[in-house]
Amino acid sequence: MTGLFDLSGRTAVVTGARRGIGLAMATALAEAGADIVGVSARLEATGSEVERRVRAAGRRFTALRADLADRGDVHRLAREVAALGPIDILVNNGGTIARAPAASHGDDLWDHVLEVNLSSQFVLSREIGRRMLDRGHGKIIFTASLLSFQGGITVPAYTASKSGLAGLTKALANEWAAHGVNVNAIAPGYVATDNTQALRDDPARGQAIVARIPAGRWGRPDDLAGATVFLAAPASDYVNGIVLPVDGGWLGR
Repeated sequence: MTGLFDLSGRTAVVTGARRGIGLAMATALAEAGADIVGVSARLEATGSEVERRVRAAGRRFTALRADLADRGDVHRLAREVAALGPIDILVNNGGTIARAPAASHGDDLWDHVLEVNLSSQFVLSREIGRRMLDRGHGKIIFTASLLSFQGGITVPAYTASKSGLAGLTKALANEWAAHGVNVNAIAPGYVATDNTQALRDDPARGQAIVARIPAGRWGRPDDLAGATVFLAAPASDYVNGIVLPVDGGWLGR
């Protein structure tokens, strides 16, 4: 059974790898045997936490910087990734959130969130996925959200982008599954990261959230490790187009 989750000899690109969920995902993939290309807008050229963890797992690490809100920079990133050689796994994790009531949610917020969370994800998947199709093998994983299923409050752009990712996951899977490329998504529940700091700082909202989670606690980035390795590994070779919740039971309540 061990070979089902063995990523030895494979290379994974992880966006948003500098901290939080992306850091946990990159670490898990390295511990399963993959070399890591970490991407973040502010990723240190050397000495980052993600590099330290990947190297501690005995794997190679490459640091790349890119601003996912800049379409030209995303295309540059895709070219740099292509120059590194074959990519086996793409984890589209980088994202952002903007909180404002819908009636005052400006065009600038909408455009920025949609560009980072949806458009850049499609561009990278298309450019890197095209080469996976040529080789007849690859794994693409999106970081979706509970708001791929629900509406949320004061985050209309974020909800639209994460709902869009759920649809994009299915659309790409429909086209690419027969060619050996698995496209799936993970929907984290309420995880203690920078993106949820405002919720955790609100005593009433934070308490209400925990009360609704059957597991009785906020998620931790490491809670995403197993799902990430599963969707990147041979164990999921017949899994296509799913959005896998890792939410402590939130959606089941």
